[in-house]
Amino acid sequence: SVKKLGVKEVLLYPYAHLSENLASPSKALEVLGLLLQKLSNDVKVSRAPFGWYKRFTITCIGHPLAEFSKTIKLDAERPKREDYLILLPDGTEIDVKDYNSVELLEDFKVLVEKEALKKESPGGEPKYLEYCKRFGFEWEPMSDIGHMRYGPEATLILEAVSEYSWLCAKSLGLPIFKVRGTNMFDLEYKPVKQHAELFGDRLYTLEVDDKKYVLRYAACHQQFAMIKDWNISYKNLPFGAFEIADSYRLEQPGELTLCFRMRKFIMPDLHIFCKDLQEAMNISFKIHEKIYEEIRKIGRDYFSIYNLTRSFYENNKEYVMKLVKFEKKPVLLHFVPENKYYWVINIEYNIVDQLKRPREIGTFQIDIGNAKRFGIKYTDENNVKRYPVIIHTALIGSLERFIYALFDTAVKMEEEGKAPMLPVWVSPIQVRLIPFSKEFIEYALKIAKEINSKGIRADIDDREESIPKKIRDAERKWIPYIIVLGKKEIEKGVLSVRRRRDRKIKEYTLEELIKEINEEVKGYPKIESTLPLSVNVRPGYR
Repeated sequence: SVKKLGVKEVLLYPYAHLSENLASPSKALEVLGLLLQKLSNDVKVSRAPFGWYKRFTITCIGHPLAEFSKTIKLDAERPKREDYLILLPDGTEIDVKDYNSVELLEDFKVLVEKEALKKESPGGEPKYLEYCKRFGFEWEPMSDIGHMRYGPEATLILEAVSEYSWLCAKSLGLPIFKVRGTNMFDLEYKPVKQHAELFGDRLYTLEVDDKKYVLRYAACHQQFAMIKDWNISYKNLPFGAFEIADSYRLEQPGELTLCFRMRKFIMPDLHIFCKDLQEAMNISFKIHEKIYEEIRKIGRDYFSIYNLTRSFYENNKEYVMKLVKFEKKPVLLHFVPENKYYWVINIEYNIVDQLKRPREIGTFQIDIGNAKRFGIKYTDENNVKRYPVIIHTALIGSLERFIYALFDTAVKMEEEGKAPMLPVWVSPIQVRLIPFSKEFIEYALKIAKEINSKGIRADIDDREESIPKKIRDAERKWIPYIIVLGKKEIEKGVLSVRRRRDRKIKEYTLEELIKEINEEVKGYPKIESTLPLSVNVRPGYR
């Protein structure tokens, strides 16, 4: 238009009233700068600041372009083709369309069908939801959709898993710094905005005092914003930063699932800062092994998706093969466009649930972009400032997803004819004492206090209910050890214990019982009970 009109001078003015869909001030300034640069090649350009008052007269003197305006839009972006490949531990590559031509585990086929071939997963109501609600994991109806609340027993489970996530991080053998921070970040800051744009369209935002904030979707924002201010030497690397971070993602209403996909969840987020890509790849082997170790402890296995670029795969096949060989089974490679993401590899670890659906739990990625974006630097051996490579990982997934995996595992136990249960270390109540009558309550109280003093969570069912009902209620709560105390037990000095894992009744001395439970929970956190010792004083709740 400038050339058609033959003008030699242009005033560039941000006239907001011409648009009904305004960009943010930072984006508008960025576009104005680009326009100024482009127009300056042909004409003299002056740029008016925001806020100038406007008064002008348009006179049509017969020239067809005397009054000319139009809206310029970007062409719709074409969806990029997604490429998948099956990689076997011996290095054989198989086209996903030929997945039935080779012998593969059924659960891996489920992953291929859902992720690569885009087949619909089976529907239905998963059994684990019943168990979640039984233990007090529920939606909060007075909040936004996708927000949960945690009852007394759910809170105990959550606190145990939270503490365990920290123990997992420390077990890597690296210096790990635990940090805390805020959950909202100003989108006017360039690194925050760029990182948010890379995340996609599930941003949870809010406006305060004419400013737009993004609620963090992991601990990245806070850790990176903090660590950019640290004075880091090459001698300090590698090190990790860990936060159990409340995180927010604007998931679609139809996708929300209790304990699995929420709008607000808790992420035990670990970032490991490395000198370079090679050091990050070396450390990632340890992370890969740890992620597998944790899921196998609960009796499950992962089926993995490796998201990566073709160039990274071709240049680092030996590295990729080492990861695959550790898994001892095929993986699904997902090739993403070059330079689209800040990471070079992003592994998603999936279990296959009761309804034969892949469910991502653990994850790690190697990030080569965010250190520069946020200004995180270290000084190398030659006193040169460099940007570290960052590993992102959730070793056990979000707290809620790990709990989901525990409940889904209990469903599988039930399908196999076993008593469904949680691991003893995460069971809200580990021992329940049931006095045969009121006269034995005092003795039961003494035993319960002794057990609790050893870091084991015990309580007493002192309600005026029948013994069979009390036993049924304890079994419904999946309590691993149930003790009925009566005259015989007191006289013999033994405890008659119903053990849930094998549904057997066995006699123990108190010392033997404490020793067995301590062996079962070895290596796991001992969280003090937050429930009253007496069941009778508790109100009715799930």
